Amino acid sequence: MRLPHYFLTLFTLLFCISASAQPKLIDAEENIERFKVGVLANHGVKKGIERWQMTMDYLSEQVPGTHFEVVPVDFDEMSRQLLSHEIQFIVTNPGQYLNLSGHFPLSWLATMKSLKHQQTTFAIGSTIIVRADSQIYTLKDLEGKHIVASDPQALGGYQAAIGLLHKVGYNPERFFGSMRFLGFPLEPIVYQVRDKTVDAAITPFCTLEEMIDQGMVNKADFRVIHPTKPEGCDCLVSTQLYPNWSFASADTVSPLITQKIAQALYDLPADHIAAITAKNSGWTAPISQFKVIQLFKELQLKMPPPPLHKTVLKWMERNKEWGFALLLLFVASTIYHLWLEYKFREKSEYLLETERQLKDKALQVERMQSAAILGEIGSGLAHELNQPIAAITQYSEGGMMRLNNRGDGGSELYELLAKINAQSVRAGAVVHRIRGLLKRRKTHAEALNISDVINNSLVLFRREFDRQNIALAQETHGVFYSIQGDEVGLSQVLVNVIKNSLDAMSAMATADKQICVFLDFEDTQVRVRVRDNGPGLQGEASELMASFCSTKDEGLGLGLAICKDVINQHNGEFKIENNNKSKESTWAQGCVVTILLPREINQRNKHEFEVELP
Repeated sequence: MRLPHYFLTLFTLLFCISASAQPKLIDAEENIERFKVGVLANHGVKKGIERWQMTMDYLSEQVPGTHFEVVPVDFDEMSRQLLSHEIQFIVTNPGQYLNLSGHFPLSWLATMKSLKHQQTTFAIGSTIIVRADSQIYTLKDLEGKHIVASDPQALGGYQAAIGLLHKVGYNPERFFGSMRFLGFPLEPIVYQVRDKTVDAAITPFCTLEEMIDQGMVNKADFRVIHPTKPEGCDCLVSTQLYPNWSFASADTVSPLITQKIAQALYDLPADHIAAITAKNSGWTAPISQFKVIQLFKELQLKMPPPPLHKTVLKWMERNKEWGFALLLLFVASTIYHLWLEYKFREKSEYLLETERQLKDKALQVERMQSAAILGEIGSGLAHELNQPIAAITQYSEGGMMRLNNRGDGGSELYELLAKINAQSVRAGAVVHRIRGLLKRRKTHAEALNISDVINNSLVLFRREFDRQNIALAQETHGVFYSIQGDEVGLSQVLVNVIKNSLDAMSAMATADKQICVFLDFEDTQVRVRVRDNGPGLQGEASELMASFCSTKDEGLGLGLAICKDVINQHNGEFKIENNNKSKESTWAQGCVVTILLPREINQRNKHEFEVELP
């Protein structure tokens, strides 16, 4: 859950309020009082330090036992640091001074004299600039246009221009198409106009001329809207001029120190390095702020009420104790709401999981009913097949016995009857196995040679391999050992897997058809992998191994389900996946079936285990 922006602001403000008040730092060894002076960094932090550091050094020299440090800040940070007593002095425009003095006890010490304009103390105003090729020529032409400025609290960078629009009868809240505030430094505001990102910009008095003098922009690229040039001034301005920057102190500074600072500022000559780097001609006694007060009254009468979060912040400043109580209540309510939401989601997930389990159970019941019907049919079919298979076995054995009695035991006819007898015995075992599966008949685990089981299964498809021109490869790794299992059941699994690979490649037109059978004897298990380069799986492996799910038109959907069940009864693992998803396969297409069989079945199932149809 995201907290509203104004609540985050409120939390930050309260954290600052709770900080201990530190009006000044005293060095115990040198007995020097250290003060921080917050200056408005309208050209960035670095330039702010360069501009005012010499003035701080000058004050440190003129006021014995003190040390002054410059802290470049913007409007909001200046308010915050004054509130938390991190700074003890401020240097800012008279509009910001009047705003702050309404909330903090400040003493106005001096007004700055301008470096230009014959050292006037009125050097703050707004200059509205556009590109030289713009179709905007008057204030009226600004209607519906996109404007940028520095900050809504900037006297020269915004408020003076808004006051001008009020005077000529326009409502700035609805006059512009959009108004964006870019903050400090001021240079990007001018660049926005130059690059045609916006239609016009509100800049402080002389900002454009200073950038032109420094070679940052070309004078021919810009024009000033509603231009005037007051007597004695060197720059164009769109509004009237207001008093210059003020130097003020918080009430935490002793009057003795403020008197010494004020006197030092008045004594600062215009040719001093501190005045030159600060771009002023020194300081004079505070002058009247009547014009600024009039402007603010005009703006307060016609501007809409302040945003809700600012109203809340002001109330918090005056009612700190109640503010902390409300904050704690809000945090507790938020945590409780989050806890309720967590519990609700937890219960919802549980109900959804229960619903899925019920659906699975219903599907299992349906499958069991189908399996029961199939079991009845299969049992009858297996019984009927046993009789002809037994007859074939007996006839072949009888023929072999007569040939032996005549001394023809090595003839071709004898070998043919022996093969017929072997296959009939195998067919009888398969039928017996299927009947056991359908009736949940118990079968016995015995020691077997898995290599022979694989080879015997492949022999059954020798003709099919030749007919489809499929290359067969076999690889065996590791030291051979016997495993415990049901030979007929494992033969069924391998025959089904190989048959599926042959069926999948039967429709392929390519001549490069391959089936590889890998047998790995590991320490505790045997790994059998049957890999082909056919078209691969046509669905999810979990769905294909479910009962009565088949991708063949004539299939029953029982092959893979029985294979998986047989392997599970051997305490093994049956897995099927496409080659491109297998970590052990380098083939780009096709399918690989992996069968893991333990070296020994656990003691409970070692001699007897039950095989059930899924």
